[in-house]
Amino acid sequence: MAFSADEIERYSRHLLLAEVGGPGQQKLAAARVLVLGAGGLGAPLIQYLAAAGVGTIGVVDDDRVALSNLQRQVIHDTAAVGALKVESARAAVHRLNPHVAVEAHALRLTAENADALLAAYDVVADGTDNFETRYLAADRCAALERPLVTAAVGRFDGSLTTLLPWTVDAEGAQNPSYRDLFPAPPPPGLVPSCAEAGILGALTGILGSLQAAEVLKLVLGIGEPLVGRLLLVDALSMRFETIRYRRKARPAES
Repeated sequence: MAFSADEIERYSRHLLLAEVGGPGQQKLAAARVLVLGAGGLGAPLIQYLAAAGVGTIGVVDDDRVALSNLQRQVIHDTAAVGALKVESARAAVHRLNPHVAVEAHALRLTAENADALLAAYDVVADGTDNFETRYLAADRCAALERPLVTAAVGRFDGSLTTLLPWTVDAEGAQNPSYRDLFPAPPPPGLVPSCAEAGILGALTGILGSLQAAEVLKLVLGIGEPLVGRLLLVDALSMRFETIRYRRKARPAES
């Protein structure tokens, strides 16, 4: 894949990195990444993936842009209020980097459509705000052997991890799944939504950018992804902590 003069200048800072260079930038251009949610987390995530030159970005979201979104969902603007988020995101990506294709899926991820959607991409990043979708994405990505970078935010706190449960670690142990970390969703109503509890807008920018970094590392095959590690972010104290978690023994494994 040959880059145009425009692309060489656009990606020049990547091309200078020994870990990326021309071959890595070609990997990015050939990559297909699916982003679940074009909201607070999805906004910076999509922007940084597009800026990095990820060739195809799929965006799944059935919502429309509301004025209350703009405090944190920075891919959208005032003129986009009322528009489908996937279309607003597509237009923003085109303005940022016309070399990137956006596949807009104006729908919710469901048990009926999940496999077809997820299997069409190399890496999946989950920025949704409900537990049903989060667990569905994690379960189906594990079954389909698709890397999943998943994040969550609330008020001033966020978390992030990367899931490759069909692979093994350096010691040969099976890597953990999402349910090894969070075995089951909390009861309905226990965890308030951001519409009920509020959220610091910039927090979604921090976590969404970290998600983008994890996705880029996976595509490039560099660094150490957050596999078996949960990154916790406290924006009030600006404290970052990482905790390790392991695969729990299954009946056949015990």
